[in-house]
Amino acid sequence: MTRPLPRSSARARRSPRIVAALVVALANLVWPDAGWARGDPPLSALTLIGAPKPLFRATRDACDGVDVPDASARAFRDAAGTVVLFGMHYRNRALRGPDFDRLKLDCAVVLDSAGDADPARYDDRSWVTATWTEDGTAVAALLHHEYQANTHAGRCRLPAYLACWYNSIVAASSTDGGRTIRRATPPVVVAAAPFAQEVDQGRHRGFFNPSNIVADGRWRYVFASTTGWSQPGRTQEAGVCLFRSDDPSDPARWRAWTGIGFEARFPGPYGKARPGPDTCKPVAPFPTPVGAVVRHRATGAWIAVFMAKASAVFPRSGFYWTSSRDLLAWDQPRLLMAGATLYDDACTASGRLIAYPSLIDPAAEGRNFDDAGDAALLTYVTLRTEGCTVTSDRDLLSQRLSIKVWP
Repeated sequence: MTRPLPRSSARARRSPRIVAALVVALANLVWPDAGWARGDPPLSALTLIGAPKPLFRATRDACDGVDVPDASARAFRDAAGTVVLFGMHYRNRALRGPDFDRLKLDCAVVLDSAGDADPARYDDRSWVTATWTEDGTAVAALLHHEYQANTHAGRCRLPAYLACWYNSIVAASSTDGGRTIRRATPPVVVAAAPFAQEVDQGRHRGFFNPSNIVADGRWRYVFASTTGWSQPGRTQEAGVCLFRSDDPSDPARWRAWTGIGFEARFPGPYGKARPGPDTCKPVAPFPTPVGAVVRHRATGAWIAVFMAKASAVFPRSGFYWTSSRDLLAWDQPRLLMAGATLYDDACTASGRLIAYPSLIDPAAEGRNFDDAGDAALLTYVTLRTEGCTVTSDRDLLSQRLSIKVWP
């Protein structure tokens, strides 16, 4: 099963033993219908070059105690040409600068989290995890929203964070180039489980960790992970689903791939009732959230990066990449960077974990950095551990890589 990526903050650190417990099933993942299982040759080769460089250090650059990198980096150019990069914690701030060598955290809060105890209001803890803009001024955003029921009295009978974890993807927008981002009122849900949060929930549930948004002609695409669920007559598989829209500024237009077409909707249980629930077809070979997707300009091939724990499918823990011609059939994942990840047991790590990979070409032709040439940056986060604790001492790093794609 695909498992959610737990988050830790400077104020509420979580034991990595919980993280390790989440990924026991990863070793049993098998994708029998994937192209790479048939021995098809790879479409691309990625090679890391040189040493990583820091884009942000929490111990040096933070504005307050919640300024830690806690998501894969997402960037766009605003109307003035400034690079705007998200990837911080639930008190959302952006890094800004004329280019990737001169990014600096702007201490103005772009979007805060209210800690609302009512799950129907979708305003407990939110991370800006995907953005799209056509003109650099109007920005559509997707929020990874966590309803952390264990922090609200009477909302969950269990003390554990993940046993009470109720997650969804919520729409938000900006009219000032990402200086401020606001949720819609009433909230607009892009993807949520079809049942309400329960005090006896007992396990993690919902949709979480959207990838960046990418363009292909008139369509915009985003990957989103789901824990899966079972209801009478309808079972949603756990995995990573592909969503499509012809207008991200209208979040009600997102639809997920069902295995036949882009038809599935997941508006959640709060609000107007509708028949269903729909289900989406997970896309192989992703066992965990897609860190980022870019399109190679010369060939049109798609390249995705993600994080995986060592298993029968993935020989070593670390970051992997895979490539595709159509976003649905992907080739054999290959190791890009080895290292203990947030899915590994920090008790046995060597002091640092790696997490939240992304791909960004600073020379991208698109305003949303969804294309890449023959070179790009791998951005990722390192997290210092103390014994079995993941600390808030985190760095956002970038490392150059070369890209080769066979026609």
